[in-house]
Amino acid sequence: MSPRGPKPEATERHRPVMLAEVLEALAPKDGETILDGTFGAGGYTSGILGSADCQVVALDRDPTAIAGGEALVQASDGRLRLVMERFSALEVALDGLGLDLIDGVVLDVGVSSMQLDQAGRGFSFRNDGPLDMRMGGDGPTAADLVADLDEKELAAVLRTLGEERRAGAVARAICAERAKEPIITTLALARTVERAIGRPTDPIHAATRTFQALRIAVNEELSELALALFAAEKRLKPGGRLVVVAFHSLEDRIVKTFLTDRSRTSFGGSRHAPETPVPPATFELLTRGVETPGEAEVSVNPRARSARLRAAVRTDAPARDGDPFAFGAPRLPFALLSGGGS
Repeated sequence: MSPRGPKPEATERHRPVMLAEVLEALAPKDGETILDGTFGAGGYTSGILGSADCQVVALDRDPTAIAGGEALVQASDGRLRLVMERFSALEVALDGLGLDLIDGVVLDVGVSSMQLDQAGRGFSFRNDGPLDMRMGGDGPTAADLVADLDEKELAAVLRTLGEERRAGAVARAICAERAKEPIITTLALARTVERAIGRPTDPIHAATRTFQALRIAVNEELSELALALFAAEKRLKPGGRLVVVAFHSLEDRIVKTFLTDRSRTSFGGSRHAPETPVPPATFELLTRGVETPGEAEVSVNPRARSARLRAAVRTDAPARDGDPFAFGAPRLPFALLSGGGS
């Protein structure tokens, strides 16, 4: 153990994506309080604890991740507090710990390597398991959506959340298959999708977009992300840093749109129309455009290849209210079984 706490390599169970870039943007300092919104296997948290004599509040909605982090809590000399909570509710978590404004927020969006690797969680079509996909273990499963949504609704989920070009064909195949017997395992769903659209010529498995869509729907991931950005804006100190690592275009689009809006100092303007005043910017961009992992990292961790990092620094302007759906979280044409999604 280093004088500042556990090093990442001493505690990680997977490779944290773009860790060096995350730490550079987050720039932890002694005495600060940083919130890691997606604890997972503790990779970012370990890196933060090892880089400064700071406090970390780490959230995760997955009870397995929280239980797995107890050893790191014990090794942190009181500098790490783990809370089982969605990152959209980071304000609730901070209030519960008696904390107000903090110095940094990092969000690693999407499914973790641990969840993908556990067949019993139902996230992956690589190994057979129950068609579950719930990160927190509560609410409807992917099997529930596959069983209960009608063909039009299924197609909307696949098209909107998975960007599946052949959403209609896949939805028809699922409805035809479930009429014969329930689709309750990952391989049963993957084979149904393969029969519907065939094996693609590129390396992406035919079921990739279908599984992505169902996972996002089950966990309400895009609205969760948008709400977390709003919450971070409210609880970051002036000079506090926001760092987000996203893994597909839907996530990254929300982050980009939010930060573009919040860092804008004027809107429009031409020789025919004056610039429209906007509220004071609440963030200044740290990254111009998007940062991606280097070739060396991708070569040792192929799952990093789609990572996209964006970062910004909080100004002293008041946080703004607004509609999270205005930043690209899709509105589905129906309510999901949990009552959300519309």
